[in-house]
Amino acid sequence: MLGGAGLVGMGAWAYRAAPRLWTHVSEDRQRVVLAAPARPNPKSWSDRGLYAAWLGHSTVLLKIDGVTILTDPVLSSRVGIDLGLFTLGLKRLVEPALGVGDLPKIDLVLLSHAHFDHFDLPTLRRLENRGTAIVTAAKTRDLLRVRRYGSVSELGWGGRTVVGPLEIRAFPVKHWGARMRSDTYRGYNGYTIEAGRYRVLFGGDTAMTTSFRPLKSSRPFDLAVMPIGAYNPWIHAHCTPEQAWQMANDAGAEFFLPVHHQTFTLSREPYLEPIERICEAAGRNPDRIALHQIGQEFHFAV
Repeated sequence: MLGGAGLVGMGAWAYRAAPRLWTHVSEDRQRVVLAAPARPNPKSWSDRGLYAAWLGHSTVLLKIDGVTILTDPVLSSRVGIDLGLFTLGLKRLVEPALGVGDLPKIDLVLLSHAHFDHFDLPTLRRLENRGTAIVTAAKTRDLLRVRRYGSVSELGWGGRTVVGPLEIRAFPVKHWGARMRSDTYRGYNGYTIEAGRYRVLFGGDTAMTTSFRPLKSSRPFDLAVMPIGAYNPWIHAHCTPEQAWQMANDAGAEFFLPVHHQTFTLSREPYLEPIERICEAAGRNPDRIALHQIGQEFHFAV
């Protein structure tokens, strides 16, 4: 961590180099973060069936026959580089639907890649528990205090691990994994979750790719958690809503849970455009879209 003099020196250099950035940071600090539109109640979820609640961005709370999973947990008010006195990075537009203290005991944390808006160290440190397993992308465990979790498993593409009754497999997506530009060796994954009667797909972060097609089998995915935002102008790394819908269909998913929108300003598309476009893509099948707003819940049982 930088000392006080180092922080002052870095701040002075950054101000000279990019005064507009600091003007934006100052204005952003004064902006009020809106409350989540809805608040889920996981205490009411039974130990049978598939439940999901969108907490914001790519953070989804899942419960599959009593086993709890949290994807890419980001529950901080701001994500970015910790400078000691403050975090330099993106501020939320909307509060998380649940805070860490509102969560049930988490059995598995599933991390797709090390980007700040998917791999938030303050949140992960508050989730440290010897009863919690972590599954993360290749060459990212060094970012975690691994001894404070029950287990930490890194998976490369095609890798597989078992956590209790869950079988987790990593598959390739079209993105990148570097956290600080120079660490381009870090991995990035999508995941499939096999849990007895249920199958769930977590797409992580991805541009359009054909790698979802080999996932399809005679047994459909009950739910696909797919990113739909930040495509303008970042289409090389983030899919459009229509492409997300196509990839979920390629994998054979029944229900579609759209994430990676409505939480941070990452790109230029209007705030509600991603959800509007995914609804249009669904066409005559609007009921396949599991959730529309942060905080909403989904329940599926076979």
